[in-house]
Amino acid sequence: MNHEFKNAKGYPDPTAAKALRAIEREEKRNFFDRSPIVYICSPYKGDVKTNVKNARSYSRFAVDMGAIPLAPHLLMTQYLNDDIPSEREIALAHGLALLRLCSQMWVFASGGISSGMASEIEFAKKHDIRMRYFDATCKEVL
Repeated sequence: MNHEFKNAKGYPDPTAAKALRAIEREEKRNFFDRSPIVYICSPYKGDVKTNVKNARSYSRFAVDMGAIPLAPHLLMTQYLNDDIPSEREIALAHGLALLRLCSQMWVFASGGISSGMASEIEFAKKHDIRMRYFDATCKEVL
């Protein structure tokens, strides 16, 4: 965004430009304060097609709830092969690194908890990351 601001007579007004930049920074900061980054924990292995569809749906649910979803299993599998054990380990490690950046983990385990999910859940517990559990319809399970 061009922050050159001109007054009513067309002259540059650096004071107004500086104020507008400060307002823009505050708006961005407020957005992230209101919008937690949440880690979407759901199965990938097994029925991959259905599990990917579900993870996309869970991510959309998070957006609709005002959160910023992070679903590493949707991202990592675009360039790492989950069927190659060494690449799966890299993806899981990268996912855990991303989990540390999140304020919450949302667990969608209606089909059970996979081994990858179990590792993520254990990591979240160890690092005191708030966890919330949801069923397949995105209803929170207490």
